Amino acid sequence: MAKILMIEDSKTLAGALKGALEIKGHDVIWVDDGRLGFPAVKKNMPDIILLDLMLPHVSGYEICKAVKTDNSTWRIPVIIMSTLVSPEQRERAMEAGADHFIAKPYDLKQTLAEIFRYIPKK
Repeated sequence: MAKILMIEDSKTLAGALKGALEIKGHDVIWVDDGRLGFPAVKKNMPDIILLDLMLPHVSGYEICKAVKTDNSTWRIPVIIMSTLVSPEQRERAMEAGADHFIAKPYDLKQTLAEIFRYIPKK
């Protein structure tokens, strides 16, 4: 199945979503610090990235922009998952290159359906 990189500092949210994705057979790599975000992308070359905006040390906006401006990673879909849901914050995420935005708190079943739409078919 898919290799999914989750960059999320909330252990509770990450654990629930990671578990649900692993039950579906996906390989989930989780990092909880913004400094680890882009290096984890480069190291793992995931099929999709689930990215929080508010992270320690490096913001999700910066990580998303780094992914989308790097020649080896720009095609990887990035789904922003955040409590920062104002129109300005959503616009800023899209300007950074995000492919989709999911507001927290989210409905797990609906969120999984959205994520699966972006997982490349192999």
